[in-house]
Amino acid sequence: MKKVTILSLHLGYGGIEKSITALANLLCDQYDVEIACIYKLYDEPAFDLDKRVKVKYLICSNLPKKLETYKILLFKFHFIKLFKKLWSDYFSKLKFMSFFKDTYSGLSMYHKRSKVMKKFIKNCESDVIISSRTFLNEWLGEFAKESVLKIGWEHNHYHNDMKYAIDVVRSCKNLDYFVLVSNDLYEFYQKKLMGNRCKCCYIPNIIDSIPKKLAKLENPKLVSVGRLSKEKGYLDLLRIYNVLEKKYPDWTLDIIGDGPERTNLEKYIKSQHLNDKVTLHGFQNKKYIDNILNQSSIYLMTSYTESFGIVLLEAMSHGLPCIAFSSAEGARELINSGSNGYIIKNRNNRAYIRKVEDLIKSIEIRRKIGKNGRNSIKKYCGEEVIKQWIKIIGRE
Repeated sequence: MKKVTILSLHLGYGGIEKSITALANLLCDQYDVEIACIYKLYDEPAFDLDKRVKVKYLICSNLPKKLETYKILLFKFHFIKLFKKLWSDYFSKLKFMSFFKDTYSGLSMYHKRSKVMKKFIKNCESDVIISSRTFLNEWLGEFAKESVLKIGWEHNHYHNDMKYAIDVVRSCKNLDYFVLVSNDLYEFYQKKLMGNRCKCCYIPNIIDSIPKKLAKLENPKLVSVGRLSKEKGYLDLLRIYNVLEKKYPDWTLDIIGDGPERTNLEKYIKSQHLNDKVTLHGFQNKKYIDNILNQSSIYLMTSYTESFGIVLLEAMSHGLPCIAFSSAEGARELINSGSNGYIIKNRNNRAYIRKVEDLIKSIEIRRKIGKNGRNSIKKYCGEEVIKQWIKIIGRE
């Protein structure tokens, strides 16, 4: 039996981590699967993982306590940004010794994670290694044994940031395959990698299950799921809801997720007296999320960027009509506007509000759009997507 190793930064909450878990759960039916994580954030992975999948944590100790606030920067490999953030925060409080101490801790963590992962890749005896981050692509291509099938897996959209795109291209030149989760990304990177040994493949992300029970779409409930970070546009969502609430006071808003923007969102909710109408649920497990989705009637996405949009698939699987801005590239791939959802151009809040109103006013439209959405997600089911992965992994 072939052994497949997936390289991961951590197995906490996040879209990449959810995709890694879903893939590992499907691959373990045919392969010996392990996930090699740099960081251990929780006692157990955030998402349900098949017991057959082995997890190896390369750094088991927690981050230094004072660096918990800055762990997003650490995870994203942005040490310069971390340095500037520490300097800004500590300089304003004249805590110079703390600045030097925590800067040293951050540098040590960077050095340690680089050392342990490179060593792991060098010694890894797996037949196939799949990388899930740009810097891991580079290490995989440089340090893995020649006999290993090396696969990069890109989850992020370059969002017209050509410096990032160039870094991605450079990172995977020594890989055998580069898997892109959207057709848009596939077409872009295929041109950039033309002439290199690395072959691009389009394989969408996986929706791990489709519920048998559909939402009735009768409750006056709006819902959104995602990380509470600036690129997800949740402050825009609250502004949109603030307008809607005045006209449709019975309709409430549930937001599931957590992140650095939570404090700002709470301040806005309080300032607009929306405490009784908007609920921030924090991070929740799949069962909890599915229950909320099943009790809701409209799914709202306000992301500035979105590489794929697994949450849209999950909402569609419950038969919820979905609305998103065109700036969310992944949403454009999943939604055929007017058929299985709505795409709003140019981040036009007024147009967005009008479409929400159309759905609020008509349960018939909600059910029609929701049904079309549910029918459109079949190609993202695990049994379909895994066939494409096996085509790659099965090649000698």
